[in-house]
Amino acid sequence: MIIEKHICQIAVEEECSFRGTGRLELMKNEIKHNASFSSYGPKRLWPSVSNYVLQVSSPDDPQSPVAFLYFLDSGGGSYPEVISSGQAEWFQQKAQEINADSKVPEIIFWHIPSKAYKAAAPKFGIRKPCVGSINKEKVAAQEAETGIMDLLVKRTSVKAIFVGHNHGLDWCCPYKKLWLCYARHTGYGGYGDWPRGARILEITHKPFSLRSWIRMEDGNVHSEVVLS
Repeated sequence: MIIEKHICQIAVEEECSFRGTGRLELMKNEIKHNASFSSYGPKRLWPSVSNYVLQVSSPDDPQSPVAFLYFLDSGGGSYPEVISSGQAEWFQQKAQEINADSKVPEIIFWHIPSKAYKAAAPKFGIRKPCVGSINKEKVAAQEAETGIMDLLVKRTSVKAIFVGHNHGLDWCCPYKKLWLCYARHTGYGGYGDWPRGARILEITHKPFSLRSWIRMEDGNVHSEVVLS
């Protein structure tokens, strides 16, 4: 866990100042790598720093989007574990700007699961229509819902949401008209001794499809699911 404190008066200052290993420093370190697509978000949303969208395009037509990937900062550490109403408004405005007719599929990523994950979670083992291999702890959800899930459920273009946070969960389950998915604990830090792996996403164009599976550290592949 990263422990940090902030002093922030966005209305009168150019940026927030942080003590400890704060979000700005983490993002700076992330962005400097050549293979990184990470980005700072709008300053009006700080200290929620990493809110941005990426366009996925076909190599045959780089200007035409195949999908939009949205990344939202769900807090944690010394910050409230929540996606704020301001972030929800930013998403709505951005989606209207770049995908007003909802024709382009949208995929959503944040770290701490929303309360909707509690409603969708398998009660005991993982049974269809859910897909996964470990269901070893309860969903540790955000502190509150401030509107983002209502927006996502209503948008026909949103196909799935992906989160982390709970190392003992790796399932995907349907929720209303979209999918709620966990990643898989990949790194050597954090709690738990479950075998490490990674969630893989495959996007296919013409026709659009979104497929996902878990690839383990030893190369084993399991829990394949078609999400769209």
